[in-house]
Amino acid sequence: MEGALEDADVETSSEDYARRFAGPVGRWFLDVQTASTLALLAPWPGATVVDVGGGHGQVVAPLVDAGYAVTVVGSDPSCGERIRALVAAGRARFESGDLLHLPFPDRAFDVALSYRLLPHARRWPALVAELCRVARRAVVVDYPTTRSLNAGAGAFFATKKRIEGNTRPFEVFADAEIEAAFAAHGFHATARRPQFFWPMALHRALGLAPLSRGLEGAAGLLGLRRVLGSPVILRLEPRG
Repeated sequence: MEGALEDADVETSSEDYARRFAGPVGRWFLDVQTASTLALLAPWPGATVVDVGGGHGQVVAPLVDAGYAVTVVGSDPSCGERIRALVAAGRARFESGDLLHLPFPDRAFDVALSYRLLPHARRWPALVAELCRVARRAVVVDYPTTRSLNAGAGAFFATKKRIEGNTRPFEVFADAEIEAAFAAHGFHATARRPQFFWPMALHRALGLAPLSRGLEGAAGLLGLRRVLGSPVILRLEPRG
């Protein structure tokens, strides 16, 4: 709804959502995401990072440990619950506010990062605009792509829900659609990291991290993950 508060992050910041990443398979998911994130931010050691939406704090601690200055923004104070210890220790900052009108001036941070939010945001182009506004050097986002097995996500949603329990519908994007939205604000893609060839729901159903690593390793060797992997972590930088 036009003008409504964007609060898709309330669920992804919750303890219930974080439980989707409990156990060896969930830990492996987060390790893959963390490795890609640190690699994409490597050109800017010690950069200031605003994590919009914050997820369930999945990358905050690794970024802080790597020397980045991290500010998390959530649409509600409850979104900071899972990073409370880091904030209390002065290792990260948390602010609540309108995700589509962030309480910061233009180019306030080196990097704007947002995970698990674009596919659930009601006004995702407005979110893209705001990420671009506050970023000096780069924006990093993730999204499920139609160039993957996620293209059939709608048809298999009931099966996915039986496996994962607390999943919810999400939008799947064409790569060109995402890149065009950022291009409208002067940003272009400079790195693309597809995460998994096989659906994450399948890995959860298998429940065996070593097996999943083997399946993804084989897909990587065959070039399938690079071409058809999802979700994609995309880094975009200002032109010029």
